[in-house]
Amino acid sequence: MSEFILKNINTSIDSYGQLISLYAGNRELWFNKMDISIENWFAANLCSPLGGILDKLQRNANTILFSKITDKTQAILQKNGFLSHFGYENIYDNNNTTIRYLKLKPGDSRYFHQYIADSLLNRPELPIMTNILKKKIAESIYEIFVNAQLHSESEFIYTCGQFYPAKHKIEFTISDTGIGFRTKINRWSGKNLSAVQAIRWALKDGHSTKENISGGIGLAILRDFIIMNKGKLQIISNNGFFQEDELGSKTYLFNDDFPGTIINMQFKTDDPAVYAIMQEDNIVDLF
Repeated sequence: MSEFILKNINTSIDSYGQLISLYAGNRELWFNKMDISIENWFAANLCSPLGGILDKLQRNANTILFSKITDKTQAILQKNGFLSHFGYENIYDNNNTTIRYLKLKPGDSRYFHQYIADSLLNRPELPIMTNILKKKIAESIYEIFVNAQLHSESEFIYTCGQFYPAKHKIEFTISDTGIGFRTKINRWSGKNLSAVQAIRWALKDGHSTKENISGGIGLAILRDFIIMNKGKLQIISNNGFFQEDELGSKTYLFNDDFPGTIINMQFKTDDPAVYAIMQEDNIVDLF
């Protein structure tokens, strides 16, 4: 049996590094029992990448156990349905703060679209925005799913979110366990971009590796909205980390690769602004 401790997991570089280390340190194991302990805290939206990592480790006939979890964290991970994949019962979420954990096949795009509308964009905690803007943001997030569907070569796509009332924020995360931005973009373009360079390339409006299809990866409008909302956008792909918020952007290179891509979105819920798109083809306007 091998043991691994995840300690105080949030959306920090250190926390993503712990998740990467969990995979990198155990990816060669076969027919093993892995006992994972969660200490202090685990941000529920990060069930998305954790689920993908554990799926890959289970494909090597490993057994995953969660023997030590704090009561508060365990309750949240039962409410969002994550721990039901490891033998725990679900708990009803009376406070409606969780956005349930889903493990989707790439062909489940229609179900994902409805899930985004119901679980995220129709939440009353979000800032006031017009229906057109909601539609644009939904399309942007849907485009992220489609990109993972078409290009990641991942068997499943993992999503999860969490509303933090005291911190006035909603976090929503989409992950896959595919080939990552770097491999896909370099294979398509013939370039030799680093993981961070590949992420920056994908963020530019109109950049896409889809053949004979217009449009980019779906991040341009979403990125604009998050910045004006004073939220946060994070992308982890291969060994690259990119973060953008109201203070600007920062990057980081991990020692090992995440086996795929993580896109995390943070929305501020105490933002008093009203958001609108005046015309369908305009960028986001704020008034």
